Amino acid sequence: MSASSVLDGLEVYLVGGAVRDRLLEYPYSDHDWVVVGSSVDEMLARGFIQVGRDFPVFLHPNSNEEYALARTERKTGRGYNGFEVYASPQVTLTQDLERRDLTINAIAERLDGSLVDPFGGAEDIKARRLRHVGPAFVEDPLRVLRLARFAARYAHLGFCPATSTLTLCQQLAHAGELSELAAERVQQETFKALSEQQPGRYFNVLRDVDGLAAWFSELANEHGFDSCLTALAQAVQAGIDGNVARWAALVLPLADEQRSALAERLKLPNEARDLARLLALSVACLKSPEWDADRLLEWCNSVDIWRKPERWNTLLPLLKVFTPLLDTHTLGARLERARALTPRKWVEQGIKGKQVGEYLSHARRAVLAGEA
Repeated sequence: MSASSVLDGLEVYLVGGAVRDRLLEYPYSDHDWVVVGSSVDEMLARGFIQVGRDFPVFLHPNSNEEYALARTERKTGRGYNGFEVYASPQVTLTQDLERRDLTINAIAERLDGSLVDPFGGAEDIKARRLRHVGPAFVEDPLRVLRLARFAARYAHLGFCPATSTLTLCQQLAHAGELSELAAERVQQETFKALSEQQPGRYFNVLRDVDGLAAWFSELANEHGFDSCLTALAQAVQAGIDGNVARWAALVLPLADEQRSALAERLKLPNEARDLARLLALSVACLKSPEWDADRLLEWCNSVDIWRKPERWNTLLPLLKVFTPLLDTHTLGARLERARALTPRKWVEQGIKGKQVGEYLSHARRAVLAGEA
């Protein structure tokens, strides 16, 4: 079946981010489609491949793009997963769009390019307003984090949450609904937000709606919040663009136990935990611009730079931000020479046991001090 004949006779609309970002003239790559008036059996008969577990989503047999049957959702319990999904040929496009979070995400586009916009999303795009579609917004606490993430994504374009939407988010926070979210979903939304142009806006919105306490209690006090957001802003301004590196910058001002508790609560991957820990340790050791070979050697041993030399390249961009007086160029060159030292030299001289390590450590210290 040809690519065009697969869709012949189907009522198909482009929806979501592709429509929103096209109207914004903002880069996008994914295309999501909704199919109205069809069924699972018809989609399968046309060659679509079903992939959705919780609701009917299909991959186009040629383009591999996602096509979902129009559906509605009904709240049946607390939290993100407490929903009953209903998909049938009787569900209308407006009903499908009505279940979405923000009006800017509830715009559909026909194949001829014309828009279907029952909730005023295009007008909100012009007004640079992030506004909820309807009262069902409060049925999904994840939408609080999504609102904050969209605020971070489009802050540079002047977007701000609507006051009425912030009020609903605050109600969800006060009702304890945010605590019902899965840690993995909170982590996912947070790390997506960290990749945006103004990631600090994500945490500002959560603070504005009293939404920090559920997952980010370490940031909830004014001093912790300001210091962490300042560190994040420094990293962003310096061009640090990876979300793991930005996380390490964000939590740098926290105490070790706070950093660990936050990582455990969010079930962070080891990569994020390790970089945050290594950065904090490095800044503590290297914040003084004065060369101290003993301190440098202690740092090398602590971050295991000898067995894991790649950590230097990972830490270097962040060290340039948070230890700006440190001569990283000279230190990097000395590390290369110190890493080139091996125990073989002393073993060949007949030195044995612990003494080999002592000689190696002494030699490394001399190189780090610029004495060798």
